[in-house]
Amino acid sequence: MQKRVFISPKKYIQGAGAISQLGEEVGKIGTTPLVLSDSVVWGITGDAVEESFKAADISYTFEEFSGEASNTEIDRLTGVGKDKNTDVIIGLGGGKTIDTAKAVADALDVPVVIAPTTASTDAPTSALSVIYSDEGVFESYKFYNKNPDLVLVDSKVVVGAPVLLLASGMGDAMATLVEARASQKRNSNTMAGGKATLAAQAIAEKAEEILFEQGPAAYKAAKQGLVTPQVEAVIEANTLLSGLGFENGGLAAAHAVHNGFTALEGEVHNLTHGQKVAYGILTQLVLEGYPDTEILRYAHFFQAIELPTTLKELHLEDASYEDLLKIGELATAEGETARNMDSDLTPEQVADAILAVNELTKNG
Repeated sequence: MQKRVFISPKKYIQGAGAISQLGEEVGKIGTTPLVLSDSVVWGITGDAVEESFKAADISYTFEEFSGEASNTEIDRLTGVGKDKNTDVIIGLGGGKTIDTAKAVADALDVPVVIAPTTASTDAPTSALSVIYSDEGVFESYKFYNKNPDLVLVDSKVVVGAPVLLLASGMGDAMATLVEARASQKRNSNTMAGGKATLAAQAIAEKAEEILFEQGPAAYKAAKQGLVTPQVEAVIEANTLLSGLGFENGGLAAAHAVHNGFTALEGEVHNLTHGQKVAYGILTQLVLEGYPDTEILRYAHFFQAIELPTTLKELHLEDASYEDLLKIGELATAEGETARNMDSDLTPEQVADAILAVNELTKNG
């Protein structure tokens, strides 16, 4: 039986000052929360979180996240949760904090609340985590039985983060329709566990529409720390629309190429998820045979928000063809999402497409 499946979080809240509602909203879900956050994010948001829990008359435990979404860290934090009799996990921060919080909540079989402090990835809404080794190399996707119980996004906190992170979120979100379209051409299964729904297609289309129409203006406003309607629209596109769209619409080569980049050493590791996904999108469009004009439409958008479109900007201008083959080998490995687009894709085709993007964008 071919079944269509659509999954989503129970509740989504977004707006300037929304973090002040965290204690009240968590109180509807549990009584002994464990907050996971890194030291930088906690330094920025800790006082507001403390006030929100005080107002809701709820005690919580804070535990610092080490910075890597690895099985080692997940196991450590699961142990903390058991010791504290935690009945709800709160992931406060960026993508790896969020993915770790979901994994810990799943291990403890308790609800999870996600409070992203950037709009840099579409991780907050999904029922999966990306798991890395302790050294930061991609290992696997980890799937859960349900999506987060609450996603709460404070727009003012988001624009207070480096603007690169909002741009990175746009790079990640721009993959939504590109990958869903490729996946659906082959009638591939989505990460939701079935075929794509019409709702997923519509959401993916809306995400791309918002990005092209409002992304550059939102980027300029966020650079000044301003929350404008364009910024709110892009935060929603990066977080909610992209999150629902990728999970229910299908992934393809753009994210597989991103994962492939983790095979290399060097400065490329210091780039954000969305910076690498942006180049992965252009690589996928080459692999699908799109005309130069269409590929450059995406490239020019990325250039407008200062995302990388050349190998030099990825710090890979000196990479050998053998290095690019390593990317291709990881991107086409068994179980990788590139197979949703083309099950016969080879490492050589990926390496050639990466080089072709560079030639096109250098001169385009």
